[in-house]
Amino acid sequence: MTTQPLPESGWRGSRDVWLEAAHAMLVQSGVESVTIQSLSRQLRIARTSFYWHFADRQTLLTALADRWATRTSAGLIAACKAFAETECEAMLNVVGCFLGDKAFDSGLEFAIRSWAQSDPQIMKRLHHEDLTRLAALVQMFNTWGHDGVDAETRARTVYLTQIGYISMRIDEPIALRMSRIPSYVQIYTGLVPAPREIARFHAQHGFVPPGHQP
Repeated sequence: MTTQPLPESGWRGSRDVWLEAAHAMLVQSGVESVTIQSLSRQLRIARTSFYWHFADRQTLLTALADRWATRTSAGLIAACKAFAETECEAMLNVVGCFLGDKAFDSGLEFAIRSWAQSDPQIMKRLHHEDLTRLAALVQMFNTWGHDGVDAETRARTVYLTQIGYISMRIDEPIALRMSRIPSYVQIYTGLVPAPREIARFHAQHGFVPPGHQP
């Protein structure tokens, strides 16, 4: 009886399997922990199988940096361009992208910022992404009538506040975070969001304020 060879996904893994494991390792333990040997051990896949998917460790690290940009900058830029009927709603779109990790992966962001402290190339890319994100925020404020230093300062206030949350690893209860959002919107835009805008925002994020349970 002839033994059939195992499928590639069964013994070599796949590019996504290796990359997903590297992502988790980067977030949990930092870039120094992301080695071919440690990944092979964790995945229980032969180390030589790694080279079917990546040329070397540096190729894997580059793929991780690409994944970071996709899972952070792309979501923020999309939020800045999202449809909004009012400036407050536009600001809520941006604030909302930081609730959870679906649109903006905060854990990965923190890991990349830590990595950049010891890698000049990652720091250079980080600065590029910072400028790209800020430009998207400035453009959003331009759309709502702010320009020059006013738009730039508002954009920086939004961005630096959020990066501060991430860098300081602030973990607020969702009810507390939601209670502060109307004030954040007012500070960022100079406008008070209408109750209906906040109610719609809560509904979009599946949040029921305390005392409003059905």
